[in-house]
Amino acid sequence: MVSVDIDDMERDFPLTTMGVYVVRKENAEPKEDPEDVGVLIEGVEVLAGLPSITCGCAMLFGLIYALNLSYPQAWKCTFEVFQKILMNLDGKRLSPKVQSLKIKMLQ
Repeated sequence: MVSVDIDDMERDFPLTTMGVYVVRKENAEPKEDPEDVGVLIEGVEVLAGLPSITCGCAMLFGLIYALNLSYPQAWKCTFEVFQKILMNLDGKRLSPKVQSLKIKMLQ
């Protein structure tokens, strides 16, 4: 986990293709509820005030589907693993890399 200042975080928003952000109180324990969870798409905060990181991830995937967006190329396999293995959405059609990971996870 990386800790950054609020001003630094907001400055980096425009550089973010897609993501879930989490704001915690200073010196907060990882188990404490965050102050804010939100979703960024193309540098724009599209959702804020979400109750949890889990909800943020689910909302990000919902927006990707609803807006018919492509996964960022650098994160394509990571997003595919979340979608097809962890969330079990369209899990029958896997890329070779993700299929290999799934087989290794099941062993």
